[in-house]
Amino acid sequence: MFDLDKIVRPNIRQLKPYSSARDEFSGSEGIFLDANENPFGQLNRYPDPYQRILKDKIAELKGVVPSKIFVGNGSDEIIDLAFRIFCEPGKDKVLTFTPTYGMYDVSANINNVEVESMPLTPSFEIDLNALRSKLEFGQYRIIFICSPNNPTGNSISTSVIEEIFEKTEGIVIVDEAYIDFSENDSTIKLIQKYSNLIVMQTLSKAWGLAGVRVGLGFANEKIINLFNKVKPPYNVSQLNQEAALKAINNLSKYEEQVATLLKEKEFLLKELGKLESIKKIYPSDTNFLLVEMEDADQTYTRLVEEKIIVRNRNQQVKNCIRITVGTKNENEVLIKTLKTIENEK
Repeated sequence: MFDLDKIVRPNIRQLKPYSSARDEFSGSEGIFLDANENPFGQLNRYPDPYQRILKDKIAELKGVVPSKIFVGNGSDEIIDLAFRIFCEPGKDKVLTFTPTYGMYDVSANINNVEVESMPLTPSFEIDLNALRSKLEFGQYRIIFICSPNNPTGNSISTSVIEEIFEKTEGIVIVDEAYIDFSENDSTIKLIQKYSNLIVMQTLSKAWGLAGVRVGLGFANEKIINLFNKVKPPYNVSQLNQEAALKAINNLSKYEEQVATLLKEKEFLLKELGKLESIKKIYPSDTNFLLVEMEDADQTYTRLVEEKIIVRNRNQQVKNCIRITVGTKNENEVLIKTLKTIENEK
């Protein structure tokens, strides 16, 4: 049985959070002489520390109540806060499934938390048979599951994720940064069922707001309260909140862009499949393709010379590069350049 109090660090349980001026008064009208702000200017006031208006819109969009939403300075802040809330430095351990998003390891190292990495199968699935014995000991404070996974592009089935919940006493974080490009359902629907679930999403990908840094966390109220307790008081700027609201209020633009990117992904799949230098294109539920080349390093270097920047993932998946779906023109230039490189041999 999952016991949240049991895995929260004792100092976090006892922590008295910083109380900002906007905690004491959250109205928008009045004479504000409480926060030592400059009374002049357009951005002279501190932003809402709990992003209430933005959360109301996200709640409407995602079908959850605002009290189950955390807004972070990118998903990376959510990852870091999870380590600080649930993991004792130099003592606790977390689990990842590799290859996957590199910030789990980086954040763990910053927080002095040991990472145990379990390789995915050759088809990039979680090996449940190998995992079951590990989970029996209840040794992981956090289990990270990236789905759809970066850099492989595939989704982890909900049934596999649910089995992990049945076996663990720790927190399970499902990173859904690319869920908007997938036909699979979000695991947000499982929050009511599993009190140890945290789902991460982002406005950086499908919403086109990578420069704004707005990450979304979904969990039960007790976990969200812990995140609000530990986060910096004004972790998301007013400008970023406004940019996020503007994007969410223009749902038709988001839907049009996602449809365009998925159509362009099909174009890339078709054209890349014609090239002899490409050995395999892995299935993808994202806005990128993991592609196995004859020589990933050489192809990457030649593309850089032509000012086309892809991601060399050779160190994670042998001879693979990761290609993000671009505009129609960008994708056509990529294919033309790859053909030229192939003809040079």
